[in-house]
Amino acid sequence: MKKLLIASAVTASLLGTSTAFAAEEVNVYSYRQPFLIEPMFDAFTEETGIKVNVKFAKKGMAEKVKQEGEYSPADVLLTVDISRLKELLNQDVVQAVQSDVIDSNVPEQFRDSEDKWVALTTRARAVYSSRERVGELGDDFDYLDLAKPEWKGKICTRSGKHPYNVSLVSAIIENHGEAKAKEWLEGVKDNLARKPQGNDRAQVKAIKEGLCDVSLGNSYYLGKMLNDEEQTAWAEAVYLNYPGQNTHGTHVNVSGMAMAKYAPNQENALKLMEFLTSDKAQHMYAEVNFEEPVKMGVEKSEIVASWGEYKHDPMPLEAIADNYTQSVKLLDEVQFDL
Repeated sequence: MKKLLIASAVTASLLGTSTAFAAEEVNVYSYRQPFLIEPMFDAFTEETGIKVNVKFAKKGMAEKVKQEGEYSPADVLLTVDISRLKELLNQDVVQAVQSDVIDSNVPEQFRDSEDKWVALTTRARAVYSSRERVGELGDDFDYLDLAKPEWKGKICTRSGKHPYNVSLVSAIIENHGEAKAKEWLEGVKDNLARKPQGNDRAQVKAIKEGLCDVSLGNSYYLGKMLNDEEQTAWAEAVYLNYPGQNTHGTHVNVSGMAMAKYAPNQENALKLMEFLTSDKAQHMYAEVNFEEPVKMGVEKSEIVASWGEYKHDPMPLEAIADNYTQSVKLLDEVQFDL
């Protein structure tokens, strides 16, 4: 009996230790690549002692968390594009987070009005132009100009229904109305040099090869290409332009995060979310992926800073998300990808 009591005490002690250890962790589901976020998680663990467990995915995050329900181990969800943040809301897999730290670090434009998501970085939906055949487009250039006849057969882009382009269409709907957005899509389609295909970098390659003169692409890809020996020549063949400087400003999208609805480690999750909006983490984001910090005053990477300052569209990201369904409908109506 004595041995049994001792064994029970040891078991209880071990279980207690295990439970305490488990409390000092946080579980993350992420669309963001390991090279980008693991250094920040290491810094967070070093600073707080809280271990970060990560599951990486390329798609299906909202569905997975929805399926897991209240038994989901997920605490923090990391994703890219406002459409995917909106998807998390639509699937009802996130919860509101009240934090004075986050509110002071992240401008209102980049936070959900009900505190259910928060942006971490921004990226401009830029226009790349051929150095040789076009030159810089200038501050007078606007997204609407891509529909003008002068660009006939000169534009390359990835699928119109890719989230990056759908969000741009959503912004144009918000700024100019549905009728003008549809007219613009028809004009851009008429000006395409080829059927929409590939990713943003493939469009820059096409400019280098003379297949087209301008393309739509996220700004951070220029930094990625400059740091890739096989793609440096592509990057050096183009200028990065920020449209809308004399109108609404350049459209920006985000990477962002949310707390899972049934997060088992809510306190630790909040600590991680606050850390990711801090100067330290924001600067790491900026250096590694050539994105721009959402927190004011945090320095951009040297490469991004070299591209110059620009005015971004102050439109709340919620407005873009609200127009998403209509954007897809317009893209189907004009058969943009066909």
